[in-house]
Amino acid sequence: MNQTKTAAIIVIGDEILSGRTLDTNTQTIARMLGDKGIGVVQVRVIPDVIDTIVDTVNSVRPQVDYVFTTGGIGPTHDDKTAEAMAKAFGVALERNADAWARLVVHYAGVENINDGRAKMADIPQGATLINNPVSAAPGFRLGNVHVMAGVPKIMQAMMEGILPTLEGGAIVHSRSVLGEVAESILAKGLGAIEAAYAGISVGSYPKFTPNMKPSTTIVVRGTDGASVDAALENVAKLMREAGAEPAYL
Repeated sequence: MNQTKTAAIIVIGDEILSGRTLDTNTQTIARMLGDKGIGVVQVRVIPDVIDTIVDTVNSVRPQVDYVFTTGGIGPTHDDKTAEAMAKAFGVALERNADAWARLVVHYAGVENINDGRAKMADIPQGATLINNPVSAAPGFRLGNVHVMAGVPKIMQAMMEGILPTLEGGAIVHSRSVLGEVAESILAKGLGAIEAAYAGISVGSYPKFTPNMKPSTTIVVRGTDGASVDAALENVAKLMREAGAEPAYL
C-alpha cells in the first residue's frame, strides 16, 4: 500500500493574524488533499513580512512532500508573497509573458492594466503558472511549493487545477461517534483501543450539550478501512459500558 503523502499549509496575511478575516482556506485545502491521500501535518499563519515568508517556506519545504501557501499575490503594496518566494528560491522576480498575456485578455487590453494589475504578472523566474479561472491572475509553483491566492473562491479554483498534478498516497479513512459521556471516563479505554490497532489514531473531542451535560466525539482515523471500522465499534462499546448510547456521525 502507498504511504500517505504529507503537506504543509502556510497562510500568509496580516488580516488573518489580526482576526479581521476568517481563514477558511485551511479547511478546504486539507479536505481536498485528504481525498487524494495527502495528509496535512502542519499549518503556519504568518504576516506579510518578506523575511518571515522566506524563513518559513525554507524551513517547511524540506519536511513535506508538498507546500501550499495562500495570500499575498494580489495588486496592492502589502502583497509581498511573489517577491518573498523569489528570494526564498534565490531567483529573480520578473514580468512573466504568459501571466501578462492572461491579464491583457482578462482586462480587455493593455490600456486597462494599471500598475497594481501589472504587478500580478511578476512571477519568480522558472516558476510554473497555476491557472486562475476566476480572475485570471495566476498563482505559481516553485519546486514543491504551490503559491495561491487568499480569496477562497479563487484559491479553491486553483486547487482544483493543481490536484490532478499531485501524486497521492494511501487514503486516510475517518469515522466518528458521539456519546453523552465525559472524555475522562473513556480515556483509559481509548488508549487501549488505539494500541490494539496498528496505524490507527483515536482522537477525543469533548464539549457540552445545550443542557450542559458533557459529551465527547471520538474520531478514528487510519489507512485501513476495516481496522477503522473495527476500532470504532470498540469505541461504541466503550461508550455503552459507560452508560451512553453512541450516535454514529
